Amino acid sequence: MASEIERKILVVDDEPDIVEILGYNLKKEGYQVKTANDGKQAVEVAKEFHPELIILDIMMPVMDGVEACRQIKENPDLSEAHIIFLTARAEEYSEVAAFDVGADDYIVKPVKPRALMKRIESIFKRKSKSSSAKKDIINIGKFSIDKSSYTLYVDGEPKTLPKKEFELLYFLAESPNKVFNRDDLLRNIWGADVYVLARTVDVHIRRVREKIGDGYIKTVKGVGYKFEA
Repeated sequence: MASEIERKILVVDDEPDIVEILGYNLKKEGYQVKTANDGKQAVEVAKEFHPELIILDIMMPVMDGVEACRQIKENPDLSEAHIIFLTARAEEYSEVAAFDVGADDYIVKPVKPRALMKRIESIFKRKSKSSSAKKDIINIGKFSIDKSSYTLYVDGEPKTLPKKEFELLYFLAESPNKVFNRDDLLRNIWGADVYVLARTVDVHIRRVREKIGDGYIKTVKGVGYKFEA
């Protein structure tokens, strides 16, 4: 099943039966699907559709899959798309050419839909883990805030903050220039089920400012606090 809201997949093959079978199985799994019948058409559809993954045949008329992949990867808006190549050819040079232009996987026909779905699921799982890891680190100005190690780096120098102070800084820096009132901060940092005085937020803000300087966490009078980028 598609783990996120209708992940987009482009299916490209000059054999209508393969396009139909793969399209049916992908839609059944919850993916949003577009199709193309040659490499040139694939590039054009990809520009409009912005797929997260492209299932791309190698041997096609007009433009082959390797050249189509090269053009797609050269487009900054499409360079992050994952590519699974399909081919009836198992020669090593075809496989090498596919990976040279940025393939994530390579499948020799005939395609088994269930096996293909597993490979797609595996690619998206790796992508989700990679995205989560990136989100653990916020780089903003001279600060790098690493949630995985609860470490603040200021101009590359590590600083250790107490847990709640770190979480407060991370939460504010995650949404720069957005103002949060005390209730927002209490709920997100201490939790709705924990009774903490609103004054606690002020104390923690003061302590964080002492460690990072006064110019970053701003007080918006009568409203709350924000991290000013």
